[in-house]
Amino acid sequence: MTLALVRRQAAMEIKHGKAADKWKVLRDASAAMELLKIQSNSLAVLDALLSFYPDNELRQDAQLIVFPSNAQLALRAHAMAGATLRRHIAILVESGLIARKDSANGKRFARKGDDGQIENAFGFDLSPLLARSEELAMLAQRVAAERASLRKAKESLTICRRDVRKLITAAMVEGADGDWKTTEDIYIALASRIPRVPTLEGVTSVLNEMEMLREEVLNRLENLENAEKISTNAAHIEQHIQNSKPESVNESEPRSEKEQGAKASLSHQPKNESQRAFPLGLVLKACPMISDYAPRGVGSWRDLMSAAVVVRSMLGVSPSAYQDACEALGPENAAVAIACILERANFINSPGGYLRDLTRRSERGEFSLGPMIMALLKANGQGGLRAG
Repeated sequence: MTLALVRRQAAMEIKHGKAADKWKVLRDASAAMELLKIQSNSLAVLDALLSFYPDNELRQDAQLIVFPSNAQLALRAHAMAGATLRRHIAILVESGLIARKDSANGKRFARKGDDGQIENAFGFDLSPLLARSEELAMLAQRVAAERASLRKAKESLTICRRDVRKLITAAMVEGADGDWKTTEDIYIALASRIPRVPTLEGVTSVLNEMEMLREEVLNRLENLENAEKISTNAAHIEQHIQNSKPESVNESEPRSEKEQGAKASLSHQPKNESQRAFPLGLVLKACPMISDYAPRGVGSWRDLMSAAVVVRSMLGVSPSAYQDACEALGPENAAVAIACILERANFINSPGGYLRDLTRRSERGEFSLGPMIMALLKANGQGGLRAG
């Protein structure tokens, strides 16, 4: 017995009239066993000691000393070996859960008075359990809270890992700009640091870094998407500027052989369908599903093109495939093509490959959106409408 333990037992006071359920105290001690630095066998011995106390309630005004022999105690402690029993009794004493009250000869016994009541007893004192009942309850609550926090942290880490893995894979599959291989290496190194025996501190540390990596990947992809939108809008504006300044036959006549060569080269390029061939209302009747991907509905061509960007990503169409379609068909018609593909998504195995095929056919002058829109109108029960 250490001096610190002696001082702690001497200072331990039990309020008058205090009582506690002995089995609840045992459950609290069991929940807090790691904080108390005791083992399961120690709890088995404590359980056996409590079984020798006749009442279910530990009371301040009751006799709280039990005096079983080692043979009786070992039997109730699941036939524990004598040496093991003595070692765990010492652990319980050292942890301040019980105290020894030794007789002059070291024996455990009780002395009764004339009325048959126990006047004095020597053995194991259970009063520390009653004195520390509130403390043990708080320790048990602390352990429960830490376990709940650990469970939540593990769940959050699992979800975050899944998100980062999907984002990196999508970026690599779609060929997004950036060094995604290095990002993947960082993710793998971070995942390898997850402890085999998870602790709240260890899991939280990895979770914080994984969340930072997810935020960085999301920001990078968002910047790439914004740059893509700016590029598409710039091409759209340039096409409108060119179309708003038509040249007469005389003004467009080339003034040099160099200009003549350039004009001849442009005249053989595939026609860019930058002009909108169909009214927006007709497109929406043929392709009503695209409106579900516009936050405020589709009220303009700009809304349709914004929704098409969302659908493009959802269908797994790469940014490069969509950019090629914008260059070949024009931004508006490329958005219409995405809306048409969305309507037939259940019948198309590879939306990205399908769009690339439409783009190549359009560049060769072998494809027009008209038949596709008319077919969808007919399928949606709008067959009587005509493009105007």
